[in-house]
Amino acid sequence: MRSRFWALLGLTLCAGLLAAGSARAEDARQPCDVPAYLLSSESTLPKVAAAVKSGQPLTILVLGSRSSTILASEASAYPAQLLAALKEKLPQVPVNLSVELQTAKTAEEVDATLVKLVEAKKPTLVIWQTGTVDAMRSVDPDDFRSAVDDGVVALQNAGADVVLINLQYSPRTETMISAPPYLDNMRVVAQQHEVPLFDRFAIMRHWNDAGDFDLFSTSHGVDLAKRVHGCLGRALSKFVLDAARLDPAQQN
Repeated sequence: MRSRFWALLGLTLCAGLLAAGSARAEDARQPCDVPAYLLSSESTLPKVAAAVKSGQPLTILVLGSRSSTILASEASAYPAQLLAALKEKLPQVPVNLSVELQTAKTAEEVDATLVKLVEAKKPTLVIWQTGTVDAMRSVDPDDFRSAVDDGVVALQNAGADVVLINLQYSPRTETMISAPPYLDNMRVVAQQHEVPLFDRFAIMRHWNDAGDFDLFSTSHGVDLAKRVHGCLGRALSKFVLDAARLDPAQQN
């Protein structure tokens, strides 16, 4: 029973889950449309802003999991799409991005690696995607909050800006895992430490409810996953640039 549970979660929560339904032809909206309130943050990214304004390299470290990847098509995964979008918007700034996969690790387990990763990569910005494994393992939400809190403090003390990314939205697993406690606790940590939270869960739920992507579908495919990752990467690039509070003249 447990193996079947994890097998289903693997199918629905990894990149294969991202089966895109056809955008409705009669709808004038684009499939990647995201309400403005989901791409705004009161928290800022001062180190990103300073790097861009001075023309210094912008170095980004993505701490991801399986949902950060598309098997056999890494160039189409959202981190690569984020990098391409940032390079397009910041043509005068050297932008570098690396991905460190933390597959099947809880937030507490990732904490143990953070300082060494930051020392090695020296990132301007760390984008930390977390919460899914903790929810799947039913980690105590308070323990999860403490782990994310410790991780954010460690990253900030190491000199990096931080963006948190929460869980994916999956209507197929709503009865199998309870996402709200983890979503709420990530929001609390983000507010306490004044770091932007990219609400991937709400964005994907919006796309599903709007009919842009059918996240309940059992059909899978790399080409379909590419579309969703492309949308996430472009949305995340806008989120990062807006949180850096850059003037339009500083962007292409």
